[in-house]
Amino acid sequence: MNKYIEVLARILLAQIFFVAVLIVISQITSHPEGYKAYSAYLGGYGLIGIFAPLTIFIQFVFGLGLLLGYKTKICAYVLAFYAVFIALFMKLQEPGGLILTLQYLAIAGGLIMVALHDKMACSLDNLKKIK
Repeated sequence: MNKYIEVLARILLAQIFFVAVLIVISQITSHPEGYKAYSAYLGGYGLIGIFAPLTIFIQFVFGLGLLLGYKTKICAYVLAFYAVFIALFMKLQEPGGLILTLQYLAIAGGLIMVALHDKMACSLDNLKKIK
């Protein structure tokens, strides 16, 4: 039973990034100026233009990897670093930012736990080892 709870934890952590980036991609593609608006949004936090494609890439690739349990350890570490970055450079600047910052730091802690216990059921990493 515990192995399935670990899988649920991995999926819940992954969806924060993967579903969020799918929403961002949907918003970008639904408006002609969507990408510029997203870049401007990030620019409002002092982040330069390279961060728009970088954040999309990180959330999509590593969020999907974590969701599927593929290269779980590296995906979890990258997303943990990303969560700390977002907490310190974006969420801390928002109204009510301390609570949002602490939430993202807690997510980073959960991701580090996933990285340390990356041998989970229902993952592509374990599927490769069976063969």
